[in-house]
Amino acid sequence: MKVKDYKELKVWQQGIEIVDKIYLITDNFPKDELYGLTNQMRRSALSIPSNISEGFVRNHSKEYIQFLYISLGSCAELETQLIIAKKRNYVAPDNFEVLIKALNYETRMLVSMIKAVKRNL
Repeated sequence: MKVKDYKELKVWQQGIEIVDKIYLITDNFPKDELYGLTNQMRRSALSIPSNISEGFVRNHSKEYIQFLYISLGSCAELETQLIIAKKRNYVAPDNFEVLIKALNYETRMLVSMIKAVKRNL
């Protein structure tokens, strides 16, 4: 069965869930972080599903792989930013663990997807 719409992809759906969680968490960050860590974390999170969808509609495997790698990089960025937010006590330990697990799952799915698209080149 061929996927016809990026919204059918579990990796995209998980990315959307991560964005939602990041927005909820960062709503409680200090106001002086609005243009710093809050903005950066939201941009990194948004980049994950955005690049999955953009790459999908390009309809060219090599381009798609490049966009999936960008999403993968955004996962690493967001993980780093989450670690910083935790060190600053902006994120509760239980919320941190939930987000890290979600990011690790997303990362594994992206790596698997990259491998699958490369096999079909």
